[in-house]
Amino acid sequence: MNVETQLAASPFAPSTYTADGDAASRVSTPHSAFELSLSNMQELMIPMSTVSAPVREIAVAHSPDSDDAFMFYGLATNKVRVPGLHFTHTLCDIETLNQKAQEGVYDVTAVSFHAYPYIQDSYALMSCGGSVGDGYGPMIVSPRPFSQTEIKKIKIAVPGKLTTAYLALMLFAPGIEVEVVPFDQIIPQVLEGKYEAGLIIHEGQLTYGKSGLQRVVDLGKWWQKVTGLPLPLGGNAIRRSLGAETIASVSQALRDSIQYAIDHRDEALAYAMQFARDLDTQLADKFVGMYVNERTLDYGDDGREAVRRLLDMGHKAGIIPITPRVQWV
Repeated sequence: MNVETQLAASPFAPSTYTADGDAASRVSTPHSAFELSLSNMQELMIPMSTVSAPVREIAVAHSPDSDDAFMFYGLATNKVRVPGLHFTHTLCDIETLNQKAQEGVYDVTAVSFHAYPYIQDSYALMSCGGSVGDGYGPMIVSPRPFSQTEIKKIKIAVPGKLTTAYLALMLFAPGIEVEVVPFDQIIPQVLEGKYEAGLIIHEGQLTYGKSGLQRVVDLGKWWQKVTGLPLPLGGNAIRRSLGAETIASVSQALRDSIQYAIDHRDEALAYAMQFARDLDTQLADKFVGMYVNERTLDYGDDGREAVRRLLDMGHKAGIIPITPRVQWV
């Protein structure tokens, strides 16, 4: 099930973390003030003219989850503005975004790191806006207990073959049988008995227990045990053709939006609750804290190394056919 929503930001919202004003007008006077006496100026009443500078639209896409909504709160509500740029926001599930990124649909898009090698010629990775699991991540859940050996022998419902969750699963259990199911239908279909186990992402990591499911393996913990690194799940990619100046401006705007949300947590969380999918405020706050934090402002050296390691391992295992070339902007 694809969720696609357009958010229109109000032009009247307050501005924060920007230069004074929104823009982009120039005031021209045909005569220098020192050439005219006060009386002459009053007599002439020279009209002032304004010329609007061009505004460039930046199409932004991210998933309809509370953590993404939280980090984009500043931009989506015009708390953060950039003179000369206008941001439009589209919300889609992450597997749809992975596919649309290959078509080059958006200027800035959330993507699974697994999908990045397929778009690396057209997009660079932004150094902020990432979701990184520090000892936690996607989970295999089931109504009954399985050993890690047993779970590798059954069919698993997965949220998409371009997701990082799928890549991590393939590294954990090479050759495991899978079937793609929309991420928000995995828990229901496991409960209905259509699958013995499912690979869950997003808020399901906090709610599976309420459904009577058991965690078989947390792939974030497994990855950390194997590599000693956090598990990078998703990031934001920006179109290379925007040019260095616009890329720098957009990157700073996203960083400012994340910082604004962190600094104004209560109001940003209240906004994000509309995307919290059955989480109460306490659980939504916990989920946001898991994936929007200091690593979201900057991956850090170990976070960047984790991205390189994950993609290199996927390539060497034959899961990713393209040689990854990670570039940060």
